[in-house]
Amino acid sequence: MSYWKAILLGLVQGLTEFLPISSSGHLSVFQFFMGNSGDDVLLFNVLLHIGTLAAVFICFRLTIWHLILEALAFLKDIFTGKYHIKTIREDFQSLNDRRKMLVYFVVSCVPLLFMLLPAGGGLSVMDKLSVFSTDKSILAEGFCFLLTGVVLVLGSIRAQRIRRYRKMDFFSAFTVGVAQLFAAALPGVSRSGSTISAGLLCGVSKNYMVQYSFILGIPAILAANLSELKDAVEMGSTLSVGPAIVGILTAAVSGIAAIVLLRWILKKDLFRYFGYYCAALGVFCIGTTIVTSLTA
Repeated sequence: MSYWKAILLGLVQGLTEFLPISSSGHLSVFQFFMGNSGDDVLLFNVLLHIGTLAAVFICFRLTIWHLILEALAFLKDIFTGKYHIKTIREDFQSLNDRRKMLVYFVVSCVPLLFMLLPAGGGLSVMDKLSVFSTDKSILAEGFCFLLTGVVLVLGSIRAQRIRRYRKMDFFSAFTVGVAQLFAAALPGVSRSGSTISAGLLCGVSKNYMVQYSFILGIPAILAANLSELKDAVEMGSTLSVGPAIVGILTAAVSGIAAIVLLRWILKKDLFRYFGYYCAALGVFCIGTTIVTSLTA
């Protein structure tokens, strides 16, 4: 991995992780045209996610810190008998907004358990689907980009028609979790785009969904990367330290810029244009795969 490729892939990861256009899909496409694939790519992708996670912690540091403190206080109240797990739904309306958000995070993470189910051959569903990120084809990415484009356009249309936003509820949280499941499973389905759009389709406000989506992504990204890191280590993947550090720093800086840009995009109701872009990229990927197979 050369330095210029590390910088380029870091930029792609940082910008596409938070802009609603799928980081995993874009990394697959860039690696396809740059001739990179295999185990070393898997390890490098894991390291790039460290940079984007750092961007989330920097941009939402106060909210994350307050949520950690609230989570500890919430657990204390549960263990001391102030709240009971079996009656939490009945007591739910008495919780403050941060505690409600913590409960919603748990609900949104439930669909991700599907990825851990066995899929035969000693592999999980996540292991089976990870092949799309490291193979030498971008056909799957093309169809996933099309799906992302449709979801973004629908979410944008819904957001423009909302006259009164509703608060997050259990149904909305689970719907967002299902959207995150598809994003975690398939390269080309944007995690930020699908989760924010799912919230918008449920009528939740844009500002709330941006914050909710990015913080929700922390455990999902960590879990996926720990699994991929384990696979990369078992395969004996190695990378040069210098390019890896440069890639991580580039992903972090560009990730911060992307978060700031996304907030402005949602404020200006420009979300649907990313849908058009993803749909066009999906057609391009499918067309490229067809042409490549015919000329091979």
